[in-house]
Amino acid sequence: MNCPDTVALGDTLSNLKGFTEDFDADLKGMAIGNSETIRDAHNSFARPEPIVAENSAPSKDDEAFHFVAYVPVNGRLFELDGLKRGPIDHGEIGDTSTWLDKVCPVIRARIEKYAASEIRFNLMALVRNKKDVLLEKIANAQRANQSTDELQNHLANETECQQTWRDENIRRRHNYIPFMFNALTVLAEQNKLDALLEKTKR
Repeated sequence: MNCPDTVALGDTLSNLKGFTEDFDADLKGMAIGNSETIRDAHNSFARPEPIVAENSAPSKDDEAFHFVAYVPVNGRLFELDGLKRGPIDHGEIGDTSTWLDKVCPVIRARIEKYAASEIRFNLMALVRNKKDVLLEKIANAQRANQSTDELQNHLANETECQQTWRDENIRRRHNYIPFMFNALTVLAEQNKLDALLEKTKR
């Protein structure tokens, strides 16, 4: 929410940004945590668990399993870690390099910290929607009376990719566990489960 006004935040984040403008960091964190919309969106990506341990306290190594963001702000590289009290300043980016040149060694060092016991890392970049970029290029090309055939092909491919991602995301977020439990129950009631289990062992 600290992005320039050129970034469209949408109604939910825009309202939250306005509401918490004069809050300190702790109050802003509480406001985010108490937002039902944000909480529902966050929880919708949680992995369905058939059995949840009520008293499972977080271990010391749990800090490896959460999101950490790196952002360039006013010529400096900052690390945003929800488990830390505040942002971590990694120093000036410098005039001769991009912020990506600055952040790569920091990310590598963080991965190496857990490399001995953990190999599951995901690296994501927040970028502009490629469709928006292509639409702008197409509009500029049309104003300049230039061919847009190649750009249109790229746009069609990107549209298809994004539709595929949406479909995969829907399947990933759906809870299939009740269906599987019911299916196993029906197979057991029909005395078909043992035969299927034996078949899988062959």
